[in-house]
Amino acid sequence: MRIAVLNRDRCQPKKCDYLCIKFCPKVRTGDEAIVIGEKGKPEISEILCAGCGICVNKCPFDAIHIVNLPEELESGIVHRYGKNGFSLYGLPVPKRNRVVGLLGPNGIGKSTCLRILSGELKPNFGEERELEWDEIIKRFAGSELQEYFRRIANREIRVSVKPQYVDAIPKFYSGEVRELLERVDERGLLSELAEDLQLRKILDRELKHLSGGELQRVAIAATLMKEADFYFFDEITPYLDIYQRINATNVIREYTKNSSSLVVE
Repeated sequence: MRIAVLNRDRCQPKKCDYLCIKFCPKVRTGDEAIVIGEKGKPEISEILCAGCGICVNKCPFDAIHIVNLPEELESGIVHRYGKNGFSLYGLPVPKRNRVVGLLGPNGIGKSTCLRILSGELKPNFGEERELEWDEIIKRFAGSELQEYFRRIANREIRVSVKPQYVDAIPKFYSGEVRELLERVDERGLLSELAEDLQLRKILDRELKHLSGGELQRVAIAATLMKEADFYFFDEITPYLDIYQRINATNVIREYTKNSSSLVVE
């Protein structure tokens, strides 16, 4: 889907001899993608236009603009936030004993993918009702995700999730870093992760006094300390410098090598 915009004030076909028409690939193959209108100005068919942009580049008066717009897919919707709301198409497949990365700009549904795969959010496949797990599992029939969601529904998969907004942690947890980590340490990794993520110096500090980078590393450690089959990390790089980002990635890979993890960035 595209929108063709012609600035009629700038367009001067008598001076350029309709370069847009002469160089249009669709016109050259016999399609009337660009024709001369009643007032002598070119008219671009948005249906026939291929969106190649050649006419835009050839116009010496910068009178043509082609805006290519995404078209909504006809199938494959996994979740929709209400009528005419944001729609998510497709899901990544968590791989056993591997780290899967999900990269992309903000607002494309990465966190929604994570919430669905962790079992926090049930996919509705575009319907305005909450589906039962049996129906959800049937919708994924024939795919790798069918067995995955069957296990999620039956609580056969343990998950551990690192939240996206680590600056909100002090609003929900109070006390010292050590107290929080001891509370969630199901794997007995407090000493190792405190060393690997450089947390030893802040173990006795209160959460409300930590910087963003310190909260990020505490959140990563807390997530890894839980016994889980799948570990989900919703953005691990904010507040961290380049060294800390690389180190955090290596730590996640090391401590999830016998399970699976999904990292969203």
